[in-house]
Amino acid sequence: MSLEILRAGLQTTVQDLGRFGAAHLGISASGAADSLSMRIGNLMVGNPENTTAIEMTLTGDTILFHSDAFIALAGSKFKIDLDEKPFPFWSGTYILAGQVLTIGPTLNGARCYLCVRGGLQVKKIINSASTHLTSGIGGLNGSILKKGGRIAFGNLDNMIQPIKNMENFPSTDTTTIRATKGLQWDWFDNQNRKLFFEKEYQVSTLSNRMGLRLSGQSILSSKGNEIITEGMPLGAIQIPGNGQPILSFVEHQTTGGYPKLANVISADLYKVGQLKPRDQFQFQLVEFPEAEKARLEQENYIRSLKVHYR
Repeated sequence: MSLEILRAGLQTTVQDLGRFGAAHLGISASGAADSLSMRIGNLMVGNPENTTAIEMTLTGDTILFHSDAFIALAGSKFKIDLDEKPFPFWSGTYILAGQVLTIGPTLNGARCYLCVRGGLQVKKIINSASTHLTSGIGGLNGSILKKGGRIAFGNLDNMIQPIKNMENFPSTDTTTIRATKGLQWDWFDNQNRKLFFEKEYQVSTLSNRMGLRLSGQSILSSKGNEIITEGMPLGAIQIPGNGQPILSFVEHQTTGGYPKLANVISADLYKVGQLKPRDQFQFQLVEFPEAEKARLEQENYIRSLKVHYR
C-alpha cells in the first residue's frame, strides 16, 4: 500500500508532532507547522493524533495512490481535485487505487495536511518521523518530497473510529498573534514595548520553517543587541541589531544570542504555521494565566471532537 509523488510541490515534507528531547544535540523538535490541523486531520481518518502525515506549503503535489486509501485534507484550503473533479476539504474520504489527487496552490493560508489512514511508513529517528530540513534527518531521506518519491502507508484495519467530517472546522485568523513577555522583557523600555504591540508586522519572503523574519516597526533595546548565548524556546521573538523581529519556529536554532522581547503562546503557534510571505498581523500581549487558559481550551476542543463526533 503506497502513494507516489507525480509532481512535487514547493516544500512538501513528512511530519508528525515533533522530535523532543534532542535540543542538547542541537536538533529542535520540528514537527507540523500547524499541529492543530494535523491532529484533527488524523482524527478524521481514524489515526492517533501523532500519526505521520504530509505537510504541503503554499503549493501542493500531484499524488498517485497505488492502493485504496481513506484520506483527509486539513489546514488552510488549497485547490484540490481527484481525477480532475473537486475534492472535499475537512472530510474523511475513500479513494481507489489508481486515482490521482492534485493539490494546487493555497486559497488562503500557508499549509495543508494530507492524512492517510494507517499513517505513512517512514523510519523514525530519535522517536520521530518528522523531517528536519536543517539537519537533513527524518521523513523521506531527510528532505522535501520529490517527483518519483514513493511512501508506503498502513492498512485500513485496526485503527480507531474516525471522527465525522468537520462542518465547523477551525478558522485561522492570523491577524492577531498572542504573546507573553520574553526572557529579556526588561531590556526594552515602555515606549518600545508599546510600539511592538501597537504596530503591524509583515512576514518577509526570507521566512521558512526555521523562523519568520518580520518587517515593520524597528524595536530598540536599551541594554544592547546581544546576550550571552542561551537556550531558544519555540515561538521566541528575538530583536537583532537592525530592530526587525525574528520569530523562531519549528526548526529553530536551539540557542541564540539576541534578546527576546516576547514569546508566542502555545495555543497560537498553529496560526504562525499558516502565515505566508507578505501576510500582515499584530502581536497582542497576554499574561501567563490567559496563555494557559487558551492552551487548555484548545486541548478541550480536541477532546470534545473525540467524544462528540464518534
